Amino acid sequence: MTPSSTSRASRSPSSARGDLFDPQCPTRRLLDRIGTKWTSMAVKVLAEASPGEVRFAELQRRMPGISQKMLSVTLQGLTRDGLVARRVEATVPPRVYYRLTPLGLTLEEPLAALREWAEEHMAEVDSAQQRSAEQAASGRASGGVTDTDERPS
Repeated sequence: MTPSSTSRASRSPSSARGDLFDPQCPTRRLLDRIGTKWTSMAVKVLAEASPGEVRFAELQRRMPGISQKMLSVTLQGLTRDGLVARRVEATVPPRVYYRLTPLGLTLEEPLAALREWAEEHMAEVDSAQQRSAEQAASGRASGGVTDTDERPS
């Protein structure tokens, strides 16, 4: 073992830090899960209710466009990751409540910054995408070279 792998192996799992640039690092999978629009919206709604709870139907109502299945999948993933707590009341039909855990609350600030950046810069990104699409269309029409046409020599 190298000194760095020894020090990593000796750390407890709760203090282990990932390395995004390591293809085997689970950080990549975590970012895939927390980087979705639905996760960001669910965390925002639950953070606004914190320390209270929000019922499933209320979450769905406050997240326009999300299907029942996608909300269920999103909440299951957040619960599995320890970011959301789920409570079921044994009524007919059952009432299911969700709240952010302390770990989930730590995610709200970085996601809020990302949401703010996206909302602030969306017009610029849209303009860049439009310019790119126009350039690609004119390049195809004139037989121009595209990124996929370039081959290493």
